[in-house]
Amino acid sequence: MAVSPDETMVVGGSADHRLRLWDMKKGSMVGDPWEGHNGPVRCLDWSPNSLEIASGSEDGTIRRWNPDIGRQIAPPIETGHGWVNAIKYSLQGDKFMSGGDDKMIRVWSNDGQPLMVIMGHDNWVTSLCWSKDSGHIFSGSSDDTIRKWRSIDGEELVVLRGHTNTIECIYISPDESHLVSASNDYSVRIWDLKTNQPVGDPLLHDDEVLAVVMSPDGKYIASGGKDAKIYVWNMEAALKQQGVRMCIVF
Repeated sequence: MAVSPDETMVVGGSADHRLRLWDMKKGSMVGDPWEGHNGPVRCLDWSPNSLEIASGSEDGTIRRWNPDIGRQIAPPIETGHGWVNAIKYSLQGDKFMSGGDDKMIRVWSNDGQPLMVIMGHDNWVTSLCWSKDSGHIFSGSSDDTIRKWRSIDGEELVVLRGHTNTIECIYISPDESHLVSASNDYSVRIWDLKTNQPVGDPLLHDDEVLAVVMSPDGKYIASGGKDAKIYVWNMEAALKQQGVRMCIVF
């Protein structure tokens, strides 16, 4: 699922190959499901100007949609990824990137033309994010690593190691001082982007962790996974390793 930049709408992708749009205030679906993919939808993102939504699927394509009418705005992009596991627009909206089962990151222009292929991971690319200035790319993978790349030429700059299973989701803090990651090793980890080292103890779930996000003020981390719980962690306490009182469980 992905929330619109103005936080009024949310789009969801499903194993039934369809996308659905909801009005968050009303809590109701807008229009009919959007059809076009030939496989389960695995990832979604809104453009920063809210004018389009990109979806990636197990059918190997990226499709872009007009959210006002629920129709595709361009021909599908045949990515070459196999499954498309992650997709992310730059904050400037001039390009987007994707990651997939071919172990590669691909960068595309806003009109869908290929700009760059980045290679270096040893297994599926599962999650992606940009730095605010789009100068760097961060990626998580089934090779248990997080990697930092220079976006102008795809040069690998840093490899973050510590997880022992697939990294399902990564998120950069609002001030870009830290990165948080969720993994199938049952943990959320916090990384200091100045030292490129993990800080604090791993934040543990009782099963695989599938998603992680930070509050806009950077004070809290929320994570969810297969243990059917949502954990809200106090960032300051987690960095200071202040034990069991640093989270609320829902």
